Amino acid sequence: MAAVVPDLASQLKPRVGPKHPRLGAACGRAAEWLTTKLFARAGFHRLGSAFADGRIAEARERLARGETLYLAGLGPPGTHNSGVALVEVTPETGPRLILNNEEERFSGNKHTTEYPRQSIEAMMAALRGLGRDVSDIFAWLTTWDYPALAGTLTRTVLEEAPESLKLLRSTQAAGFDARRMDAMTRTPKILARQLGLSERVPLILMPHHDNHAWFSYAASPFADDSEPVAIGVLDGTGDRGSVSLYEARGGALRLLACNNSMFESLGAFYSVISSTQGGWTWLSCEGRYMGAAAWGDMNRTSNPYYARLKNVLVLGDNGEVRINRTLANWYADPFEQPYHPALVDILGVPLKPSQLWNPDAVLQVEDITHRADTQDRLDKAAATQLVFEDAMIHIVDHLLRQTGAHRLILTGGVALNAVGNMRLLEHFDEAWFARTQGREARLHLWVPPVPGDPGVPIGAAWLFAHLAGAPRGPALKHAFYCGLPPARDEIEAALADHDVVEEQIGEIASDDGRAAVADLMAFMVARGGVIALYQGAGETGPRALGHRSILANPCDPDVREHLNARVKYREAIRPLAPMTTLDAAREYFQLEDGACDADYNAYNYMVLTAHAKPHARGKIPAVIHADGTGRIQIVREADDPLTYAYLKALGRHVGVEISVNTSFNVAGPIAQTPQQAVETLRRGKGLDAVVMVAADGTAYAVRHGGEHKSGRFSGWYDEWRKGRTSA
Repeated sequence: MAAVVPDLASQLKPRVGPKHPRLGAACGRAAEWLTTKLFARAGFHRLGSAFADGRIAEARERLARGETLYLAGLGPPGTHNSGVALVEVTPETGPRLILNNEEERFSGNKHTTEYPRQSIEAMMAALRGLGRDVSDIFAWLTTWDYPALAGTLTRTVLEEAPESLKLLRSTQAAGFDARRMDAMTRTPKILARQLGLSERVPLILMPHHDNHAWFSYAASPFADDSEPVAIGVLDGTGDRGSVSLYEARGGALRLLACNNSMFESLGAFYSVISSTQGGWTWLSCEGRYMGAAAWGDMNRTSNPYYARLKNVLVLGDNGEVRINRTLANWYADPFEQPYHPALVDILGVPLKPSQLWNPDAVLQVEDITHRADTQDRLDKAAATQLVFEDAMIHIVDHLLRQTGAHRLILTGGVALNAVGNMRLLEHFDEAWFARTQGREARLHLWVPPVPGDPGVPIGAAWLFAHLAGAPRGPALKHAFYCGLPPARDEIEAALADHDVVEEQIGEIASDDGRAAVADLMAFMVARGGVIALYQGAGETGPRALGHRSILANPCDPDVREHLNARVKYREAIRPLAPMTTLDAAREYFQLEDGACDADYNAYNYMVLTAHAKPHARGKIPAVIHADGTGRIQIVREADDPLTYAYLKALGRHVGVEISVNTSFNVAGPIAQTPQQAVETLRRGKGLDAVVMVAADGTAYAVRHGGEHKSGRFSGWYDEWRKGRTSA
């Protein structure tokens, strides 16, 4: 079979583009026109409509009079990661993010497509805390332009007919949940009922990729000046396409190109391959497969699959990336039969949906010593990552040449590939700019903390504010915007409901109190403890960054195995991240000059990996991945005083201001509420304690009770207090 593979693949002429482009395009335009009419009757209004134009004009007038506006960005049901963002807009400073509530955090259903009822309830509570109510929300903005999306879906279904008609039978594809589309169309009525309003709430439809692009630009550290900023939105799909390229200059955004295709998508390519080869479902497979690639052969010359697999993507003129339809079949059947025979000959038979999450099918790096196919599977993961990086570089190369920019913002779900982001910084170096632009420069890159769809509600509100003439707004410095800090009575009520033991260990409202709590945390971790930190508002985005984190000693080479086996119950292929002060990051990692803007802000959010320095693996082995990198997070004292104080204390106890950081969850979304935090402790049997901090600064240490009580915390706490007393 191995000898036949290159012959079969090479004999098939690549097919680029759909069979029936004119049919698809014509029917897509008709569907867009029809749904515009139907959605307007249901309370959805597109940009350019009389209603939307009127609201933008009124917003402009109010801001000119010095008024403050409140905007709600809404991720409705039917598409993954529903939620709501609340944004305050002033004429002096522009938009300010108050919160971005992700429904999965409240419901416990990861990547949920359900109506974001609990997120909206929590948002309204926050609004009341500001002395406002629902009448103060000036506009509700959605994350999708649904008529445009309907046109794209119609075109996609028909342009490869009859094979692509199978898409109509799929209830879930590319992040859409057809079972909840009816709830989406009734959202204006459902929202009105929830808010106690007599009339349905009018929604303004904001274009998906424009939302991604404007928020990511406005929140970036790149200044408004005459120099251009290039923006690449690389996504699973948007309402018109999956790749959109923009230029920002002087505070204005201009669309340069959109590929107008749902499946000519880097996100779809990576999701399909990682799911059907790794054994996980979409939206859960991509990060795991990226982690698995580190154990494979990442050399383009020697990897046994790369030379043939790269033919699945055709890199064309003007940065265009198309799928080779003689190999790929996911444009017609992304789940049951995503490969044509030529791709089967390269990668093998794809896993079926019924096999996903089956322990016998899931890729496990632990199997490398006793399953002959494991190394092959890891090499396929590496080849997929290499092909993906080729395509990213191809798109960005064209974008930088076209704009003449040296500053790049990457956003969309594809931008969560932290390894690929690092490759961009390495590739577009001084030599590339000297060769192509004839000047001394290098790429400067920024990726927002929430580049995927959970961030689009923010983008919808941010973009509306921009259209109304508001200033750009302040750059983002942290990501602690999901919900509100838990009140003391909320924490105590959650503790009373469970068989746990708690102890008040101090407060963090004062400098001395914060230093003491941080020192106790570091003391436990230095002695082999695994603790969780639950404080303040939760993080928005997929990464825990110190408010909902599990912490451990990075110097302990066995901590990864312990966390995976006793706390998180997760695969060994997934790396543990280093949380670090800036000084420690510089000491142990090679920080790229292209990420130095705003004091290396690009490294604040775990969206960018960095190579470890030679001495790092011996000192902090738990946070160095198989490929010698770490997906680092730099913590700033001004943004997170307690976590920063913990890192400084850890430096005194173990010799490095670096901690293991992984999200505070067990087989579900990151814990949001106090109730969820206690439930996560109960599921994570290997957790020694959860430090829970109330909004007033009161700090509790919560640990297992009953049969799971280990006594480790009590011993450490007594030892720590005796040491403090003698000191």
